[in-house]
Amino acid sequence: MSAWSERTHRRHLAFSTLVLVALGAGRVGAQVNVLTHHNDNGRTGLNDQETTLTPANVNPTQFGRKFLHTVDGYVYAQPLYVSNVTIPGKGVHNAVYVATEHNSVYAWDADDASGPNRTPLWKVSFLGRGVTIVPYRTTGTDDIIPEIGITGTPVIDIGTGTLYVVAKTRERLTYVQRLHALDITTGAEKFGGPVEITASVPGTGDGSDGTDVPFNALRENQRPGLLLLNGVVYLAWASHGDNGPYHGWVIGYDATSLAQVAVYNATPNGGLGGIWQSGAGPAADSAGNIYFETGNGTFDAQLSGTNFGDSLVKLNSSGGLSVADYFTPYNQDVLNAADADFGSGGAMLLPDQPGLHPHLVVACGKEGTIYLVDRDTMGHFHAFDNSQIVQSLESAVGGTWSTPAYWNGMVYYIGTGDSLKAFQLISGMLSSTPVAQSPDGFGYPSATPSVSANGNSNAIVWALEVSNFGRRLPAVLRAYDASDVSHELYSSDQAARRRDWAGGAVKFTVPTIANGKVYVGGFHRLTVYGLL
Repeated sequence: MSAWSERTHRRHLAFSTLVLVALGAGRVGAQVNVLTHHNDNGRTGLNDQETTLTPANVNPTQFGRKFLHTVDGYVYAQPLYVSNVTIPGKGVHNAVYVATEHNSVYAWDADDASGPNRTPLWKVSFLGRGVTIVPYRTTGTDDIIPEIGITGTPVIDIGTGTLYVVAKTRERLTYVQRLHALDITTGAEKFGGPVEITASVPGTGDGSDGTDVPFNALRENQRPGLLLLNGVVYLAWASHGDNGPYHGWVIGYDATSLAQVAVYNATPNGGLGGIWQSGAGPAADSAGNIYFETGNGTFDAQLSGTNFGDSLVKLNSSGGLSVADYFTPYNQDVLNAADADFGSGGAMLLPDQPGLHPHLVVACGKEGTIYLVDRDTMGHFHAFDNSQIVQSLESAVGGTWSTPAYWNGMVYYIGTGDSLKAFQLISGMLSSTPVAQSPDGFGYPSATPSVSANGNSNAIVWALEVSNFGRRLPAVLRAYDASDVSHELYSSDQAARRRDWAGGAVKFTVPTIANGKVYVGGFHRLTVYGLL
Protein backbone atom coordinates (compact mmCIF):
# COMPACT_ATOMS: atom_id res chain seq x y z
CA MET A 1 0.00 0.00 0.00
CA SER A 2 1.24 3.49 -0.84
CA ALA A 3 2.73 5.61 1.95
CA TRP A 4 1.65 8.76 0.13
CA SER A 5 -0.47 8.60 -3.00
CA GLU A 6 -2.47 10.82 -5.31
CA ARG A 7 -5.58 9.09 -4.02
CA THR A 8 -4.67 9.93 -0.42
CA HIS A 9 -4.07 13.56 -1.37
CA ARG A 10 -7.40 13.89 -3.17
CA ARG A 11 -9.31 12.17 -0.36
CA HIS A 12 -7.77 14.59 2.17
CA LEU A 13 -8.82 17.64 0.19
CA ALA A 14 -12.30 16.34 -0.55
CA PHE A 15 -12.89 15.30 3.05
CA SER A 16 -11.84 18.63 4.53
CA THR A 17 -14.07 20.52 2.11
CA LEU A 18 -17.10 18.33 2.82
CA VAL A 19 -16.65 18.65 6.57
CA LEU A 20 -16.62 22.44 6.39
CA VAL A 21 -19.58 22.64 4.07
CA ALA A 22 -21.47 20.60 6.65
CA LEU A 23 -20.29 22.86 9.49
CA GLY A 24 -21.00 26.10 7.70
CA ALA A 25 -23.78 25.41 5.25
CA GLY A 26 -24.94 28.30 3.10
CA ARG A 27 -21.64 29.60 1.75
CA VAL A 28 -21.20 28.95 -1.98
CA GLY A 29 -18.03 28.82 -4.04
CA ALA A 30 -15.32 27.66 -1.66
CA GLN A 31 -13.42 24.71 -3.08
CA VAL A 32 -10.41 23.77 -1.03
CA ASN A 33 -8.73 24.33 2.33
CA VAL A 34 -5.03 24.93 3.00
CA LEU A 35 -4.44 23.56 6.48
CA THR A 36 -0.68 23.03 6.66
CA HIS A 37 2.61 24.24 5.22
CA HIS A 38 2.85 23.61 1.46
CA ASN A 39 -0.69 22.21 1.36
CA ASP A 40 -0.32 18.61 2.54
CA ASN A 41 1.81 16.31 4.67
CA GLY A 42 3.72 15.22 1.57
CA ARG A 43 4.71 18.93 1.25
CA THR A 44 3.89 18.86 -2.49
CA GLY A 45 2.61 22.44 -2.63
CA LEU A 46 -0.25 21.27 -4.86
CA ASN A 47 -3.83 22.54 -4.89
CA ASP A 48 -5.41 20.53 -7.71
CA GLN A 49 -8.93 21.86 -7.17
CA GLU A 50 -8.44 25.43 -8.40
CA THR A 51 -11.17 26.18 -10.97
CA THR A 52 -10.95 29.98 -11.18
CA LEU A 53 -7.32 30.84 -11.92
CA THR A 54 -6.00 29.56 -15.27
CA PRO A 55 -3.06 30.31 -17.57
CA ALA A 56 -5.53 32.15 -19.80
CA ASN A 57 -6.65 34.71 -17.21
CA VAL A 58 -3.59 35.13 -14.99
CA ASN A 59 -2.03 38.09 -16.79
CA PRO A 60 -1.43 41.77 -15.97
CA THR A 61 -4.71 42.81 -17.59
CA GLN A 62 -7.08 40.42 -15.83
CA PHE A 63 -5.20 39.53 -12.63
CA GLY A 64 -3.63 41.65 -9.90
CA ARG A 65 -3.79 42.93 -6.35
CA LYS A 66 -7.36 43.12 -5.08
CA PHE A 67 -6.90 44.27 -1.48
CA LEU A 68 -4.67 43.98 1.56
CA HIS A 69 -4.96 43.50 5.30
CA THR A 70 -2.65 45.31 7.73
CA VAL A 71 -1.20 43.27 10.61
CA ASP A 72 1.02 44.11 13.57
CA GLY A 73 4.23 42.34 12.55
CA TYR A 74 6.18 40.57 9.82
CA VAL A 75 4.55 37.46 8.39
CA TYR A 76 7.04 34.61 8.04
CA ALA A 77 4.47 31.82 8.39
CA GLN A 78 2.42 30.72 5.39
CA PRO A 79 -1.19 31.96 5.55
CA LEU A 80 -3.73 29.14 6.02
CA TYR A 81 -7.22 29.02 4.48
CA VAL A 82 -10.47 27.44 5.65
CA SER A 83 -13.75 27.75 3.78
CA ASN A 84 -17.22 28.16 5.27
CA VAL A 85 -16.30 28.95 8.87
CA THR A 86 -19.15 30.01 11.14
CA ILE A 87 -17.94 32.96 13.23
CA PRO A 88 -20.17 33.63 16.27
CA GLY A 89 -22.23 36.77 15.67
CA LYS A 90 -20.66 37.35 12.24
CA GLY A 91 -22.03 34.56 10.05
CA VAL A 92 -20.27 32.22 7.64
CA HIS A 93 -16.98 33.26 6.06
CA ASN A 94 -14.12 31.89 4.07
CA ALA A 95 -11.27 32.64 6.47
CA VAL A 96 -7.55 33.19 6.03
CA TYR A 97 -5.38 32.80 9.14
CA VAL A 98 -2.25 34.91 9.52
CA ALA A 99 0.41 34.64 12.26
CA THR A 100 2.95 37.40 12.93
CA GLU A 101 6.32 37.83 14.56
CA HIS A 102 4.57 40.22 16.97
CA ASN A 103 2.96 37.13 18.49
CA SER A 104 -0.51 37.67 17.08
CA VAL A 105 -2.85 35.41 15.12
CA TYR A 106 -5.55 36.92 12.89
CA ALA A 107 -8.58 35.44 11.20
CA TRP A 108 -9.61 37.57 8.22
CA ASP A 109 -12.48 37.28 5.79
CA ALA A 110 -10.62 35.83 2.81
CA ASP A 111 -12.83 37.65 0.28
CA ASP A 112 -13.32 41.02 2.01
CA ALA A 113 -12.36 44.02 -0.09
CA SER A 114 -14.64 46.44 1.77
CA GLY A 115 -12.07 49.16 2.38
CA PRO A 116 -9.22 50.32 4.62
CA ASN A 117 -11.25 50.29 7.86
CA ARG A 118 -12.12 46.59 7.78
CA THR A 119 -11.40 44.61 10.93
CA PRO A 120 -10.46 40.95 11.39
CA LEU A 121 -13.02 38.30 12.20
CA TRP A 122 -10.94 37.86 15.34
CA LYS A 123 -7.44 38.51 16.60
CA VAL A 124 -5.51 37.12 19.56
CA SER A 125 -2.21 38.32 21.01
CA PHE A 126 0.11 36.25 23.17
CA LEU A 127 1.69 39.33 24.73
CA GLY A 128 0.71 40.85 28.04
CA ARG A 129 1.97 42.24 31.30
CA GLY A 130 5.58 41.13 31.64
CA VAL A 131 5.32 39.08 28.41
CA THR A 132 6.95 40.63 25.33
CA ILE A 133 8.29 39.67 21.96
CA VAL A 134 11.92 38.49 21.75
CA PRO A 135 14.22 41.26 20.44
CA TYR A 136 16.25 39.79 17.60
CA ARG A 137 19.55 40.98 19.09
CA THR A 138 19.15 38.61 22.03
CA THR A 139 19.61 35.68 19.64
CA GLY A 140 22.93 37.03 18.38
CA THR A 141 21.81 37.21 14.74
CA ASP A 142 19.69 39.33 12.41
CA ASP A 143 18.35 36.21 10.69
CA ILE A 144 14.80 37.21 11.72
CA ILE A 145 14.12 40.93 12.20
CA PRO A 146 13.02 43.15 13.87
CA GLU A 147 11.39 40.90 16.48
CA ILE A 148 10.78 37.21 17.08
CA GLY A 149 7.42 35.71 17.99
CA ILE A 150 5.67 33.25 15.66
CA THR A 151 7.84 31.93 12.85
CA GLY A 152 6.72 28.37 12.03
CA THR A 153 3.56 27.95 9.94
CA PRO A 154 0.65 26.79 12.14
CA VAL A 155 -1.40 23.68 11.36
CA ILE A 156 -5.19 23.29 11.47
CA ASP A 157 -7.11 20.20 12.57
CA ILE A 158 -10.29 20.50 10.54
CA GLY A 159 -12.05 17.75 12.48
CA THR A 160 -11.91 19.67 15.75
CA GLY A 161 -11.69 23.19 14.33
CA THR A 162 -8.37 23.85 16.05
CA LEU A 163 -5.35 25.89 14.95
CA TYR A 164 -2.02 24.95 16.59
CA VAL A 165 0.76 27.53 16.75
CA VAL A 166 4.03 28.05 18.65
CA ALA A 167 4.82 31.46 20.14
CA LYS A 168 8.19 32.55 21.51
CA THR A 169 8.23 35.23 24.22
CA ARG A 170 10.49 37.00 26.67
CA GLU A 171 9.12 37.05 30.19
CA ARG A 172 11.24 39.40 32.23
CA LEU A 173 14.62 37.61 32.34
CA THR A 174 13.56 34.30 30.81
CA TYR A 175 12.64 33.03 27.37
CA VAL A 176 9.67 30.77 26.82
CA GLN A 177 8.08 28.86 23.96
CA ARG A 178 4.48 27.68 24.17
CA LEU A 179 2.15 25.57 22.07
CA HIS A 180 -1.28 27.17 21.69
CA ALA A 181 -4.44 25.44 20.47
CA LEU A 182 -6.96 28.01 19.20
CA ASP A 183 -10.59 27.63 18.20
CA ILE A 184 -10.71 28.63 14.51
CA THR A 185 -14.10 30.31 15.01
CA THR A 186 -13.18 32.56 17.95
CA GLY A 187 -9.44 32.38 18.68
CA ALA A 188 -10.13 31.07 22.19
CA GLU A 189 -7.60 28.72 23.78
CA LYS A 190 -8.68 25.06 23.80
CA PHE A 191 -7.78 21.86 25.68
CA GLY A 192 -6.48 23.71 28.73
CA GLY A 193 -3.71 25.35 26.73
CA PRO A 194 -1.31 26.82 26.18
CA VAL A 195 1.49 24.51 27.33
CA GLU A 196 5.09 25.53 27.89
CA ILE A 197 7.55 23.58 25.77
CA THR A 198 10.24 21.88 27.81
CA ALA A 199 12.15 18.67 27.10
CA SER A 200 15.38 16.78 27.64
CA VAL A 201 17.03 13.65 26.29
CA PRO A 202 19.87 11.53 27.64
CA GLY A 203 23.17 12.67 26.18
CA THR A 204 26.49 14.39 26.58
CA GLY A 205 26.14 16.78 23.63
CA ASP A 206 26.25 20.57 23.52
CA GLY A 207 24.50 22.13 26.50
CA SER A 208 24.42 18.88 28.43
CA ASP A 209 24.70 18.78 32.21
CA GLY A 210 26.77 15.63 31.75
CA THR A 211 23.76 13.34 31.72
CA ASP A 212 20.94 15.04 29.82
CA VAL A 213 20.59 17.60 27.03
CA PRO A 214 17.83 20.15 27.80
CA PHE A 215 15.71 22.08 25.32
CA ASN A 216 16.95 25.70 25.21
CA ALA A 217 14.01 28.04 24.59
CA LEU A 218 16.21 31.01 23.66
CA ARG A 219 18.55 29.22 21.28
CA GLU A 220 16.02 26.99 19.52
CA ASN A 221 14.25 28.50 16.50
CA GLN A 222 10.85 27.02 15.70
CA ARG A 223 11.03 27.81 12.00
CA PRO A 224 9.66 24.61 10.35
CA GLY A 225 5.92 24.38 9.79
CA LEU A 226 3.95 22.27 12.26
CA LEU A 227 2.88 18.72 11.37
CA LEU A 228 -0.41 17.10 12.40
CA LEU A 229 -0.21 13.31 12.12
CA ASN A 230 -2.47 10.64 13.64
CA GLY A 231 -3.72 12.87 16.43
CA VAL A 232 -0.31 14.28 17.37
CA VAL A 233 1.07 17.75 16.65
CA TYR A 234 4.81 17.61 15.87
CA LEU A 235 7.07 20.63 16.24
CA ALA A 236 10.64 20.93 14.93
CA TRP A 237 13.53 23.31 15.60
CA ALA A 238 16.96 24.48 14.53
CA SER A 239 18.63 27.67 15.78
CA HIS A 240 18.99 31.39 15.25
CA GLY A 241 22.05 31.60 13.04
CA ASP A 242 24.63 29.14 14.33
CA ASN A 243 24.54 30.37 17.91
CA GLY A 244 24.69 27.44 20.27
CA PRO A 245 24.18 25.39 22.14
CA TYR A 246 21.48 24.01 19.88
CA HIS A 247 20.26 20.78 18.30
CA GLY A 248 17.62 19.60 15.89
CA TRP A 249 14.56 18.70 17.95
CA VAL A 250 11.21 17.09 17.12
CA ILE A 251 8.64 17.12 19.93
CA GLY A 252 5.13 15.70 19.72
CA TYR A 253 2.02 16.76 21.65
CA ASP A 254 -1.34 14.99 21.81
CA ALA A 255 -3.72 17.12 19.75
CA THR A 256 -6.57 17.03 22.27
CA SER A 257 -4.86 16.88 25.66
CA LEU A 258 -1.69 18.82 24.73
CA ALA A 259 0.28 16.26 26.71
CA GLN A 260 3.84 15.75 25.49
CA VAL A 261 4.03 12.27 23.92
CA ALA A 262 7.34 12.16 22.01
CA VAL A 263 10.80 13.77 22.00
CA TYR A 264 13.65 13.33 19.51
CA ASN A 265 17.05 15.04 19.35
CA ALA A 266 19.16 14.70 16.17
CA THR A 267 22.55 15.10 17.91
CA PRO A 268 22.20 14.10 21.60
CA ASN A 269 25.90 13.26 21.92
CA GLY A 270 27.15 16.00 19.65
CA GLY A 271 25.92 19.35 18.43
CA LEU A 272 23.99 21.29 15.79
CA GLY A 273 22.07 19.12 13.29
CA GLY A 274 19.27 21.68 13.16
CA ILE A 275 16.03 21.07 11.29
CA TRP A 276 16.00 24.27 9.24
CA GLN A 277 14.33 23.41 5.94
CA SER A 278 13.78 27.14 5.27
CA GLY A 279 10.40 26.95 6.96
CA ALA A 280 9.19 23.68 5.45
CA GLY A 281 7.42 21.37 7.85
CA PRO A 282 8.55 17.78 8.33
CA ALA A 283 6.85 15.54 5.76
CA ALA A 284 4.86 12.43 6.70
CA ASP A 285 3.37 9.40 4.99
CA SER A 286 0.15 7.52 5.74
CA ALA A 287 2.11 4.79 7.52
CA GLY A 288 3.05 7.28 10.24
CA ASN A 289 6.66 7.92 9.22
CA ILE A 290 8.14 11.43 9.46
CA TYR A 291 10.86 12.76 7.14
CA PHE A 292 13.14 15.80 7.42
CA GLU A 293 16.60 17.08 6.49
CA THR A 294 19.17 18.19 9.05
CA GLY A 295 21.86 20.81 8.74
CA ASN A 296 25.54 20.86 9.65
CA GLY A 297 26.42 18.98 12.79
CA THR A 298 27.87 15.85 14.32
CA PHE A 299 27.43 12.68 12.26
CA ASP A 300 28.37 9.22 13.53
CA ALA A 301 25.37 7.08 12.55
CA GLN A 302 27.60 5.00 10.24
CA LEU A 303 29.45 3.93 13.39
CA SER A 304 26.20 3.01 15.19
CA GLY A 305 26.13 6.43 16.81
CA THR A 306 23.10 8.59 17.52
CA ASN A 307 24.08 11.80 15.72
CA PHE A 308 22.56 12.66 12.33
CA GLY A 309 24.05 15.92 11.05
CA ASP A 310 23.57 16.64 7.30
CA SER A 311 21.17 13.74 6.85
CA LEU A 312 17.72 12.87 5.53
CA VAL A 313 16.07 11.18 8.50
CA LYS A 314 13.01 8.92 8.68
CA LEU A 315 11.37 8.66 12.10
CA ASN A 316 8.86 6.03 13.12
CA SER A 317 6.17 7.82 15.14
CA SER A 318 4.56 4.67 16.57
CA GLY A 319 4.98 4.67 20.34
CA GLY A 320 7.25 7.72 20.38
CA LEU A 321 9.96 8.79 17.93
CA SER A 322 12.81 6.55 16.78
CA VAL A 323 15.05 6.51 13.72
CA ALA A 324 13.66 4.01 11.23
CA ASP A 325 16.05 4.78 8.36
CA TYR A 326 18.26 7.53 6.96
CA PHE A 327 20.38 8.74 4.04
CA THR A 328 23.54 10.81 4.42
CA PRO A 329 25.54 12.14 1.41
CA TYR A 330 29.00 10.62 1.00
CA ASN A 331 30.59 14.09 1.26
CA GLN A 332 28.89 14.92 4.54
CA ASP A 333 32.17 15.98 6.14
CA VAL A 334 32.86 18.40 3.28
CA LEU A 335 29.37 19.87 3.54
CA ASN A 336 29.80 20.28 7.28
CA ALA A 337 33.19 21.99 6.98
CA ALA A 338 31.97 24.36 4.27
CA ASP A 339 28.70 25.33 6.01
CA ALA A 340 26.94 23.84 2.97
CA ASP A 341 24.00 22.45 4.94
CA PHE A 342 22.09 19.57 3.45
CA GLY A 343 19.16 20.73 5.60
CA SER A 344 18.66 24.17 4.04
CA GLY A 345 15.90 22.62 1.92
CA GLY A 346 12.74 20.73 2.75
CA ALA A 347 11.95 17.13 1.80
CA MET A 348 8.99 16.32 -0.48
CA LEU A 349 7.25 12.94 -0.79
CA LEU A 350 6.25 11.92 -4.30
CA PRO A 351 3.03 10.13 -5.24
CA ASP A 352 3.53 6.45 -6.10
CA GLN A 353 5.83 5.92 -9.08
CA PRO A 354 6.17 2.98 -11.50
CA GLY A 355 9.28 0.82 -11.41
CA LEU A 356 11.40 -0.71 -8.69
CA HIS A 357 11.08 2.21 -6.26
CA PRO A 358 7.44 3.28 -5.95
CA HIS A 359 7.87 5.29 -2.73
CA LEU A 360 10.25 8.18 -3.22
CA VAL A 361 11.37 11.31 -1.38
CA VAL A 362 13.12 14.26 -3.02
CA ALA A 363 15.66 16.39 -1.15
CA CYS A 364 18.24 19.09 -1.89
CA GLY A 365 20.41 21.53 0.07
CA LYS A 366 22.91 24.34 -0.34
CA GLU A 367 25.11 22.30 -2.67
CA GLY A 368 22.32 22.12 -5.28
CA THR A 369 22.43 18.33 -5.70
CA ILE A 370 18.98 16.76 -6.00
CA TYR A 371 18.67 13.42 -4.22
CA LEU A 372 15.96 10.92 -5.12
CA VAL A 373 15.72 8.38 -2.30
CA ASP A 374 13.68 5.20 -1.85
CA ARG A 375 11.65 5.75 1.32
CA ASP A 376 11.52 1.98 1.95
CA THR A 377 15.32 1.54 1.75
CA MET A 378 17.06 4.86 2.19
CA GLY A 379 20.60 3.56 1.88
CA HIS A 380 22.31 5.02 4.97
CA PHE A 381 25.87 6.23 4.25
CA HIS A 382 28.50 5.19 1.69
CA ALA A 383 31.97 6.59 2.10
CA PHE A 384 32.83 7.24 -1.57
CA ASP A 385 29.62 7.89 -3.51
CA ASN A 386 25.82 8.01 -3.39
CA SER A 387 25.27 4.90 -5.49
CA GLN A 388 23.06 3.36 -2.79
CA ILE A 389 20.17 5.74 -3.55
CA VAL A 390 17.91 5.86 -6.61
CA GLN A 391 19.40 8.98 -8.19
CA SER A 392 21.54 12.02 -7.49
CA LEU A 393 21.76 14.98 -9.86
CA GLU A 394 24.86 16.94 -8.91
CA SER A 395 24.62 20.73 -9.13
CA ALA A 396 21.26 20.37 -10.86
CA VAL A 397 20.03 23.63 -9.34
CA GLY A 398 21.46 26.56 -7.47
CA GLY A 399 21.72 26.13 -3.72
CA THR A 400 18.24 25.64 -2.31
CA TRP A 401 16.71 27.36 0.67
CA SER A 402 13.36 25.97 -0.43
CA THR A 403 11.10 22.96 -0.99
CA PRO A 404 10.16 21.65 -4.46
CA ALA A 405 6.59 21.32 -5.74
CA TYR A 406 4.86 18.54 -7.68
CA TRP A 407 2.20 18.34 -10.41
CA ASN A 408 1.31 15.74 -13.02
CA GLY A 409 4.67 13.96 -13.19
CA MET A 410 6.75 17.13 -12.85
CA VAL A 411 9.01 18.29 -10.02
CA TYR A 412 9.67 22.04 -9.78
CA TYR A 413 12.75 23.48 -8.09
CA ILE A 414 14.07 27.01 -7.63
CA GLY A 415 17.68 27.50 -6.55
CA THR A 416 19.55 30.61 -5.52
CA GLY A 417 20.90 32.52 -8.52
CA ASP A 418 18.96 30.11 -10.72
CA SER A 419 15.72 29.91 -12.64
CA LEU A 420 12.58 27.91 -11.94
CA LYS A 421 13.34 24.44 -13.33
CA ALA A 422 10.92 21.64 -14.22
CA PHE A 423 12.19 18.04 -14.05
CA GLN A 424 10.08 15.27 -15.52
CA LEU A 425 9.50 11.94 -13.77
CA ILE A 426 9.82 8.98 -16.12
CA SER A 427 9.48 5.45 -14.73
CA GLY A 428 10.37 6.66 -11.26
CA MET A 429 13.44 8.68 -12.30
CA LEU A 430 13.96 12.39 -12.77
CA SER A 431 15.10 13.74 -16.11
CA SER A 432 18.84 14.41 -15.83
CA THR A 433 18.31 17.99 -17.03
CA PRO A 434 15.26 20.24 -16.77
CA VAL A 435 12.67 19.89 -19.52
CA ALA A 436 11.89 23.61 -19.15
CA GLN A 437 13.08 26.57 -17.13
CA SER A 438 11.98 30.13 -16.55
CA PRO A 439 13.63 33.01 -18.39
CA ASP A 440 14.39 34.89 -15.18
CA GLY A 441 16.42 33.93 -12.13
CA PHE A 442 15.84 34.15 -8.39
CA GLY A 443 18.30 35.64 -5.93
CA TYR A 444 19.03 34.48 -2.39
CA PRO A 445 17.30 32.74 -0.72
CA SER A 446 15.66 31.17 -3.82
CA ALA A 447 11.94 30.40 -3.48
CA THR A 448 9.53 27.59 -2.69
CA PRO A 449 7.19 27.05 -5.67
CA SER A 450 3.53 26.09 -5.29
CA VAL A 451 1.11 24.81 -7.92
CA SER A 452 -2.57 25.45 -8.55
CA ALA A 453 -4.42 23.30 -11.07
CA ASN A 454 -7.81 21.92 -11.98
CA GLY A 455 -6.84 18.25 -11.87
CA ASN A 456 -4.42 17.68 -14.74
CA SER A 457 -5.23 20.94 -16.53
CA ASN A 458 -4.80 24.70 -16.18
CA ALA A 459 -1.79 24.37 -13.90
CA ILE A 460 0.17 27.40 -12.71
CA VAL A 461 3.45 27.49 -10.78
CA TRP A 462 3.53 30.34 -8.27
CA ALA A 463 6.63 31.67 -6.51
CA LEU A 464 7.70 34.68 -4.47
CA GLU A 465 10.89 36.51 -5.36
CA VAL A 466 12.06 37.76 -1.96
CA SER A 467 15.70 38.69 -2.57
CA ASN A 468 14.79 42.25 -1.47
CA PHE A 469 14.17 41.06 2.09
CA GLY A 470 17.14 43.01 3.47
CA ARG A 471 16.23 46.27 1.72
CA ARG A 472 12.60 46.74 2.82
CA LEU A 473 11.44 46.46 -0.79
CA PRO A 474 8.39 44.55 -2.01
CA ALA A 475 8.25 40.84 -2.65
CA VAL A 476 7.43 39.94 -6.25
CA LEU A 477 4.72 37.38 -6.96
CA ARG A 478 5.44 35.42 -10.14
CA ALA A 479 3.28 32.94 -12.06
CA TYR A 480 4.34 30.48 -14.78
CA ASP A 481 2.55 28.04 -17.03
CA ALA A 482 3.23 24.71 -15.30
CA SER A 483 3.17 22.85 -18.62
CA ASP A 484 6.02 25.06 -19.86
CA VAL A 485 7.65 27.21 -17.20
CA SER A 486 9.59 29.13 -19.83
CA HIS A 487 6.31 31.01 -20.25
CA GLU A 488 5.89 33.56 -17.48
CA LEU A 489 2.23 34.51 -17.11
CA TYR A 490 2.41 37.31 -14.56
CA SER A 491 4.69 39.25 -12.25
CA SER A 492 3.47 41.71 -9.64
CA ASP A 493 6.04 44.30 -10.73
CA GLN A 494 4.64 44.46 -14.29
CA ALA A 495 1.67 46.75 -13.67
CA ALA A 496 2.05 50.51 -13.92
CA ARG A 497 2.18 52.87 -10.93
CA ARG A 498 2.82 50.13 -8.37
CA ARG A 499 -0.72 48.80 -8.77
CA ASP A 500 0.18 45.25 -7.73
CA TRP A 501 3.04 45.72 -5.30
CA ALA A 502 3.12 43.29 -2.40
CA GLY A 503 4.31 44.04 1.10
CA GLY A 504 7.99 44.14 1.97
CA ALA A 505 9.78 40.87 1.21
CA VAL A 506 10.22 38.28 3.97
CA LYS A 507 12.53 35.37 3.23
CA PHE A 508 11.11 31.84 3.07
CA THR A 509 7.49 33.05 2.88
CA VAL A 510 5.24 30.85 0.73
CA PRO A 511 2.10 32.09 -1.10
CA THR A 512 -1.24 30.38 -0.50
CA ILE A 513 -3.51 29.77 -3.48
CA ALA A 514 -7.16 28.98 -2.75
CA ASN A 515 -10.57 29.59 -4.28
CA GLY A 516 -9.42 32.00 -6.97
CA LYS A 517 -7.10 34.11 -4.83
CA VAL A 518 -3.42 34.22 -3.85
CA TYR A 519 -2.42 35.27 -0.32
CA VAL A 520 1.05 36.73 0.29
CA GLY A 521 2.57 37.61 3.68
CA GLY A 522 5.13 40.37 4.19
CA PHE A 523 6.06 43.40 6.31
CA HIS A 524 2.95 44.16 8.40
CA ARG A 525 0.75 43.09 5.52
CA LEU A 526 -1.24 40.33 3.91
CA THR A 527 -1.64 41.10 0.21
CA VAL A 528 -4.46 39.38 -1.68
CA TYR A 529 -4.40 38.82 -5.46
CA GLY A 530 -7.14 37.63 -7.79
CA LEU A 531 -9.09 38.38 -10.95
CA LEU A 532 -9.67 42.12 -11.31
